[in-house]
Amino acid sequence: MIAERQSPLSAIEYLEWEKCQQVRHEYISGEIFAMTGGSKAHSAIAVNLTAEVRTHLRSGPCQVFNADTKVQISADGPFFYPDLSVTCDERDNQPGYTAQYPCLIVEVLSPSTEAFDRGEKFRHYRRLASLQEYVLVDSHQPGVECYRRSSENNQLWVLQTYDNQSIVRLDSVDLDMPIAALYEKVQFGS
Repeated sequence: MIAERQSPLSAIEYLEWEKCQQVRHEYISGEIFAMTGGSKAHSAIAVNLTAEVRTHLRSGPCQVFNADTKVQISADGPFFYPDLSVTCDERDNQPGYTAQYPCLIVEVLSPSTEAFDRGEKFRHYRRLASLQEYVLVDSHQPGVECYRRSSENNQLWVLQTYDNQSIVRLDSVDLDMPIAALYEKVQFGS
């Protein structure tokens, strides 16, 4: 992410401004950040994941969004573009540009965004009462980290990791998926 030099924008100003932009921008506390392109591995993983989740949820009430739909943390932001989000909340069934009640958010990690995705972005995502799982997918080798909100303690997040022989379990959407499906036709490299 690259910060753009502009005077601070309100959330409403950002949302209107963003509609006219050719590239996507995330928004945090009045600042906007241009989203850079990812590697082919990053893109292939995101497409594989979206296809698996969308196929699984096709006949149900949940909606699957790719990186073109913003997740809105609160009325004042931040606004982020995760690689995949799923909402099963009918309040998100309105026209617009944002999802506010996701149960699942997935970020495919890139070298330039990994620290932010693990740290500050996750801190903001945890504020979403609807969020049940936050998943980080490695784009350099097979590996998935799934953070699940504890059913006993809403503030506790439990980490489960998956390696290259695992079946990835996504409780929030009741999906078991071979990790190999995420990495199908993915070429790792520099």
